[in-house]
Amino acid sequence: MNQDPSVTGAERLLLVLTALASHGKAMSVKDMLAVTGLAQSTLYRQVALLKRWGFVAEDAGYYAPGPVSLQLAVGFDINSLLVESSRDGMTQLSRTTQESVGLVVAVNDQVICLEMIESTHSLRCSFEKGRAVPLRAGASAKSLLAFMPDKARNDTLDRQFANDPTGRKAIEAELNEIRSRGYAVSDSEVDPGVWGVSVPVFRRAARGTNGHASATASASITLMAPSSRAAGREQQLADWTVRTAQSISVRLQAESFQRNA
Repeated sequence: MNQDPSVTGAERLLLVLTALASHGKAMSVKDMLAVTGLAQSTLYRQVALLKRWGFVAEDAGYYAPGPVSLQLAVGFDINSLLVESSRDGMTQLSRTTQESVGLVVAVNDQVICLEMIESTHSLRCSFEKGRAVPLRAGASAKSLLAFMPDKARNDTLDRQFANDPTGRKAIEAELNEIRSRGYAVSDSEVDPGVWGVSVPVFRRAARGTNGHASATASASITLMAPSSRAAGREQQLADWTVRTAQSISVRLQAESFQRNA
């Protein structure tokens, strides 16, 4: 990965933190150099600063998020209006369907899971809390892309499909269908044997002329199930997820209004 020459000193710190947060396990210097594109001397300076402030911890030459990063995560869980407004609806949807339900957002061309309610089945699909995947394929990614502002969506597609004009054209057509339908469905696009339906959640109420929500999505609710167990239930699962996302949107909008009143 080549570093963007426009990246500032402060952004280099964030680049290192983002790499550590999304990697899923401790990283060596070699790993971080490959992911961040920073020069080795620059990387060492950023890591030393982050270690001094407790954002990064080192063990035998491997680096991971430090205790202050954990404090940030705990603070997020406690204070996030989005998670707080979504958790009850997600729990009820998981109980009704007996499947896993996640709350996902789009950040830096990635889909990130903020909250996860696990299925009680021994065979279940899950999107681990904190896990990130490219904002390119799967129901979660397409639901988020479809309801992005036009410029943000086009910029993201430019980056994700820079060398694939055919794929870019195909996904643009699919995103148009998703906006019209109101939700995205996929099967085995990210993980083999996993079916998913994803519905946007809106912090602001807005309606288009076709009756579908036209505001920018704050997040999406995604239900995941083994493809074999979803077979024959797809529309029912989609309908339940749509109703849940709509109720979460209403709650989120009401609580946002109360906090700002």
